[in-house]
Formats: sequence, structure tokens, C-alpha cells
Amino acid sequence: MQIIPVIDLKGGQVVHAAGGDRNCYRPVHYRSSLCDSSEITDVVTRFLKLYPFQTFYIADLDAIDGNGNHDEAIDDLLSQYPNREFWVDNGSSYKVVSKATRPGNCKPVIGTESQRLPVSLQKTDLILSLDFKHNQALGHPGWQESPELWPDTVVVMTLDLVGSNKGPDFEKLSKLCQDHLDKRFVAAGGVRDINDLTQLKAIGVAGVLLASALHNGSLDTKTLQKF
Repeated sequence: MQIIPVIDLKGGQVVHAAGGDRNCYRPVHYRSSLCDSSEITDVVTRFLKLYPFQTFYIADLDAIDGNGNHDEAIDDLLSQYPNREFWVDNGSSYKVVSKATRPGNCKPVIGTESQRLPVSLQKTDLILSLDFKHNQALGHPGWQESPELWPDTVVVMTLDLVGSNKGPDFEKLSKLCQDHLDKRFVAAGGVRDINDLTQLKAIGVAGVLLASALHNGSLDTKTLQKF
């Protein structure tokens, strides 16, 4: 099972995401035992000292909310780590993403909360994020109702569980894994410890997005090596 650290960007810094209320997000180093800085390059360096992660997930929250962007910082990171893959969600539509020129180590994420009408991503190398909050699907319902539009890799993002220490939405993830055996599902939101990771692996989840459990020390190097 693939472990993917998450970097949430807001106001020029990496922030600690919790509960989906972005107005309350604060610089991550205030809550982290891993990092003493919230600069993006410093956080990535600390993550790589913890474990040689091959893939990172970046959410540009300002861009998603239509309040500027972190394009320059992200481009610098892509250049600095050409042998790492970065999944980037900046709220862009498929139309914008499909016309953009991007480095080979950048994989855009299409998040349903930011989209209008659904389009087919089946024959693309893009990542789809099915976004949920308070048990409600975000974005056009067609994304949820039309699995034939989905690409191979699908993130299941439960925003209100992010940073909540409440555990993942095992029920939703288990059903998706059972109903769509041809997809790679990546869990996002609520993972607390090795027990959650073990259960997610058992139900067929292919990958997990992590932030809080890395920053608070719940998952250390020895634990990560088991997956």
C-alpha cells in the first residue's frame, strides 16, 4: 500500500488541515513534532528524512478557493525533486489541465468540489478526487454516479475527517473497493495510526494520503517500512 504525504498550501506556507474549515488552518510547524518550519521545501526535506517517499500530494488551497496560487513554489519543488512524483490539486478544470504544459513528475488532480460538469478522465493519466464533507458528495453528482468517467486512480477525500483523529470512512472505502475492482482507491482523511493503515490495506485500499499522523509522530519510520 502506497503512503503519500500531504502538503496543504495556504498563504505561502504549509498549513495543518483539520476538519475542512480552511479559515482555521494554521502553519503546520505549530502542531508538528516533525517540522520546525512551515516553508514548503523544509517540510518536504523533513518528510524525506522520515521515509524515502516517492510521491507527494499537494493541495494549493488558495488556488482552489480562487484566492491566488503557489505556482512558483510548486514549480521550484518539481524542479528540485525530478525523481519524485507530485500529485497537484489547484482547483483547475480538466479543460485547463489538458491544455497546460507540465513537467513529467507532475500529475494533476481533478477534485470534484472544484468542477462543474463531469467529463471522462478514463483514458488520461490524471487523478480524480471524489470529495465529500459531512456525508455529502461535493461537486456535480454526475462524478459520483458515473464511474465509467473515472481514471485508474481515484482519491476518496473526506474533508471533515482530515486532521480529525476520528479514523477513516471505512464503510465508504470498503464499498468502493468491492464495487470497482478495476480502480486504485486512495484514502484521504482521518488516518490515525498503524491499525487504521492495516485495516485499509485489508479492505483493498491501494494508497493513503497522510499528514497529521506523520506530523504528530503516530507513524514513525519503522512503522512506515511495513507498508
